[in-house]
Amino acid sequence: MKVLVIEDNESVCSMIEMFFSKEGIDGEFVHDGLKGYNRFKEENWDLLIVDWMLPGMDGVSICRKIREEKSTVPIIMLTAKDSESDQVLGLEMGADDYVTKPFSPLALMARIKAVTRRYNNRNVDDAEADTLQTGYFKINKNTREVRLNGTAITNLTPKEFDLLYYFAQHPKQVFTREQLLDRVWGYQFYGDERTVDVHIKRLRKKLGTANQPFFHTVWGVGYKFDESVEEEK
Repeated sequence: MKVLVIEDNESVCSMIEMFFSKEGIDGEFVHDGLKGYNRFKEENWDLLIVDWMLPGMDGVSICRKIREEKSTVPIIMLTAKDSESDQVLGLEMGADDYVTKPFSPLALMARIKAVTRRYNNRNVDDAEADTLQTGYFKINKNTREVRLNGTAITNLTPKEFDLLYYFAQHPKQVFTREQLLDRVWGYQFYGDERTVDVHIKRLRKKLGTANQPFFHTVWGVGYKFDESVEEEK
């Protein structure tokens, strides 16, 4: 697994590098945001870990530019900003997850391992591809391709794809935020449950319409995937 870490704090990099060594992860460290973004474009990476505050280019700008280029590489953001609005901004700009400084290396490794499991599941021969067909969607779990009414959807992040696939597997079933964090994120989540709300909002924007949001709010409980036309009030 190749991981690019864009972080200007050398002590943080040293700590991460030590755990990478124990886990057998091939990590490369860049201490400037613009240089890190250019390094990202030079090779294929399995994961990016990006600090929020960086010289050259900040982490939010890096995330935004990467998503504008239609890359779906998983991104974990490191941030000393602990306000909900800052964390939501990072997710809105394309980060799949965030870790608030100071953080436990074990918490960071848990997030990385969750991404590793998803990537391992993708290494399956196309002949054995697992395709899920719903009324509107055709979703291939192994190639991670999504079609909506026959049209290819290419702008989903890895976490958005995982969330869509899980919902499509369980149509009309209501899930709490805690259940979605546990079953889709795949580890004990240490952040804000608002993460789920942000990802649902992004999926509605990318896939739904005013009359067909697909992802319905069940007030006081959570969310469900329903291909009916009307959203519950």
